Amino acid sequence: MTIALPQIAATQLVGYVLVFCRVGGLFALAPIFSGRMIPTQAKVIVAGAISFALEPIVVHGTKVPTGIEVVPLILKELLVGLAIALAIGVVLAGVQWGAAILDSTIGFSFATLVDPMTQGQGAIVGELYGLYAVLVFLLIGGDHLMIEGLVASYRVIPLGLVPSAAQLGSLAATDLTQLSLIGLEVAAPVLVALALVDVALALVARAVPQMNVFVVGLPAKILVGVGAIAASLPFLNGHLEDLLTNSVQQALLTLRVR
Repeated sequence: MTIALPQIAATQLVGYVLVFCRVGGLFALAPIFSGRMIPTQAKVIVAGAISFALEPIVVHGTKVPTGIEVVPLILKELLVGLAIALAIGVVLAGVQWGAAILDSTIGFSFATLVDPMTQGQGAIVGELYGLYAVLVFLLIGGDHLMIEGLVASYRVIPLGLVPSAAQLGSLAATDLTQLSLIGLEVAAPVLVALALVDVALALVARAVPQMNVFVVGLPAKILVGVGAIAASLPFLNGHLEDLLTNSVQQALLTLRVR
C-alpha cells in the first residue's frame, strides 16, 4: 500500500492538471467566461472548482501517464478546450459581424463607443447586438450549455486520445464558414429594408434632381434601420439557442476520436 499511494497521488494530480487545461482553454476564449470584466483570479478559482468536480469522473477507469509523455497531452487538452470555446464564440462573433455590416450600411460606423466586455471600440448597432446577444445567451442558459458541452467532450475525446490535425483544421474551416453565415442571417432583414430605402432614394433623385438626396437619405436610413432592427431582434432569441446547440454538437462530432 505504501508503494501504491505515491502512484495514485501522481495519477490524480496529473489528471487534475489535464482536466484544468481543457477547462482553462474554455475560459480563455469562450464568451462571458473570457470577458475582461471578470477578474483573472475569479476565472482561475471557478476553472479550478469545475476541474476539481470533473477530475474523479474523467480519470476513473482511464490510464493517465505520469512521465514526460504527459506534455503532449497537456497541449492536446488546451487545444480541445480552445476548439470548443471557438465553436461557441463564433456564434456571438457572427452576430457582431452582422451588426458591423449594419453599422456601415446605416452610417453609424462614424460614431464609435467603448465596448465594456472587450475594452475595444465598436459602433452603435454592434454594441447593441453584442449586449443583446450576451443577455439572450445568459437567459437561455448558454453558460450551462458550455459546461455541458465540456463534459460531453470527454465522451468523444477521452484524456488519452488525440484528435488529428485534419479534424482540428476541419473544425476551424467550419467555424469560419459559420461566422459568415450567422452574420448574414442576422443582418439580412435589415439589409433588405435598407436596400428598399436606397431604391426609393434613387427614384426620388431621378424625379427631383434639385433635392439633396444625401441630406434626406441619412435620416431616412437611420429611421428605417432602427425600426427594422427593433423588429428583427426578437428573431434572435430562439435562433441563438439553436445556433449554440448546433455549434457545440458539430464541434464534438468533428473532433470525435474514432
